[in-house]
Amino acid sequence: MKIECKNLKDTRKLAHAFAKNLPESGCFVSLYGDIGAGKTAFVRYVLKEMGVKEKITSPSFVILNEYLGYKMPVYHFDLYRLEKEGLKTIMEELLDYSHRNVLTFVEWANFGEDALSYDRMDIKISYPKDVDYSEEGDVRYFELDARGENNLVFLNNIKKDFEAAK
Repeated sequence: MKIECKNLKDTRKLAHAFAKNLPESGCFVSLYGDIGAGKTAFVRYVLKEMGVKEKITSPSFVILNEYLGYKMPVYHFDLYRLEKEGLKTIMEELLDYSHRNVLTFVEWANFGEDALSYDRMDIKISYPKDVDYSEEGDVRYFELDARGENNLVFLNNIKKDFEAAK
């Protein structure tokens, strides 16, 4: 499913639909996109919708940020700065974060494909490359792909609520 968010308000609506429909069993979310596409911004909006009060930052330099004490534990990984050897050291740990009742976000998931849960939501974020950013700088395209039956229901609920919010 591909969704166009024409501005940050639309992106917040998508994050609201995501957080509202998040299954009690949690979700493993693989995030893909170029630098500046909006991976961390989307995570930030989702976590704010979940009631996270603390500062939400990219885990680029620390690899993992944890947000505990909310609807469910949230783990936010960023694999960008890991080399091949570094990735090998966290592959097993990454699989550990794919269990039920947690929400796990993995930015730059393409670097850790071997350790991704099969039962997951893939979100590819992109932006138009041929526009004047002074006018269209906030346009983003979100391609959501559900893997696993529970995530298909989740995806359909996100779509329904996002479209209703327009």
